[in-house]
Amino acid sequence: MEKQTIVEFLSQYPIFSNLTAEEFSDFVNKMDFLHYRKNQLIYKINDRSDRIFFLAKGSIKLSNIAEDGRELIKNILHPMAIFGESSIGNQKFRSENATCIDDKISIASISVKDLRILMIQNRILSNNVIQMMADKLLNSEHKFENIIFKDARSRIIEFLKDSVKKQGRQVGLEMLVKHSLTQQDIANITGTSRQTVTSVLNELRKENLIHFDRKRILIRDMAKLA
Repeated sequence: MEKQTIVEFLSQYPIFSNLTAEEFSDFVNKMDFLHYRKNQLIYKINDRSDRIFFLAKGSIKLSNIAEDGRELIKNILHPMAIFGESSIGNQKFRSENATCIDDKISIASISVKDLRILMIQNRILSNNVIQMMADKLLNSEHKFENIIFKDARSRIIEFLKDSVKKQGRQVGLEMLVKHSLTQQDIANITGTSRQTVTSVLNELRKENLIHFDRKRILIRDMAKLA
């Protein structure tokens, strides 16, 4: 993805929706444009937390490592996602890994120092950034509540519905989700085991609610998926 294409994509981000063309141009002029390949780390735990990132192409995962060595996936991000935003506060070092899970990743990045200057100069941008962070906090609370209060089947179904919302494409009366996740990845996201994910997905297929293979999940009826 060329720089100009990334810039055009960035103009669709909600935090830029109220900026003038000149204000948006000032923001873009302070950005770096980066490209990654599958399995590359964008940043890792304990790296300096001094940049914020805008995902324009591809998918990445944010993860931690448990004490027993298991990977805990906090989130899967797709184009239009903003990440690394905790650096806007007082976090000096990263508390998660950001890893590419697609082969071609395009990202725009700005230093926290430059972003803070722009936020001071532009009240609208500042409000938009604060709202974005508040929305992310609510989403994190929702995910935490799902793990605490919902059973494994419900969490996996919630993951499927969330995937449709983020990257689903309608095919006739059905919804298609293309992905790069293993069943172990889905287990790490939903706080379950790989065996549980396999069992639940097979149950949903037998109930004719979904069809799936290694790269795609087809939701046959969103209303009945419960």
